[in-house]
Amino acid sequence: MGLYYYDWTYLAFMLPCLILSMICSASVKSAFSKYSGVQNTRRMTGAQAAQAVLNAHGVTGVRIEPVGGSLTDHFDPRTNVIRLSESVYNATTVAAVGVACHEAGHACQHAEGYFPNKVRSAIVPVANIGSKLSWIFLIIGMLLPAKYTFFITIGIIMFSASVLFTLITLPVEFNASSRALKTIKDTGMLNTTEYDGAKKVLTAAAMTYVAAAATSIMQLLRLLLIFNRRRR
Repeated sequence: MGLYYYDWTYLAFMLPCLILSMICSASVKSAFSKYSGVQNTRRMTGAQAAQAVLNAHGVTGVRIEPVGGSLTDHFDPRTNVIRLSESVYNATTVAAVGVACHEAGHACQHAEGYFPNKVRSAIVPVANIGSKLSWIFLIIGMLLPAKYTFFITIGIIMFSASVLFTLITLPVEFNASSRALKTIKDTGMLNTTEYDGAKKVLTAAAMTYVAAAATSIMQLLRLLLIFNRRRR
């Protein structure tokens, strides 16, 4: 009966999220691949586009460096460095401009003290600890008799920190894309057709964060159901 219950909760809560995550992952790879084959008319590289966003927002002191791998682009607030992947840094494609401008948007958030970004940075240590240790307490709580459900309670509280992190990440990511697209349009980096392509890439990428948040929320709900069953 217990095994059936866990299987039922997994199928009901986690399987749809798994499917959504796979769809979003395939979508962002498809969009990036498609618009990585479309050159922008200004022949602007990803590095140049990122610098243009920084200049437009009056942000200085941020380095732009290449990094290995594919879709490994990110902004590191600890070193104030935008790192762009091989398919973005020197590439003159629509996808490269979109991704580079998005990462520059994060650098602008950091420079301007964007509040959701500050909150996310503040809870990173707690979220990291929670995501790593929560399952230890949860497994212990499952293995011990029902009177030791406080282990599950601790695990759920710790896991909740990682759920909060995924939720706060949403406005941060959407805002970075909004900043990027607005700057692209205002500065004329891309023409109308190219702008639409960059928007599709960034929208697809944003949906992966929505899928991650949905997965975290459903996992938390599943844990709460299991905890409630253990208490009975």
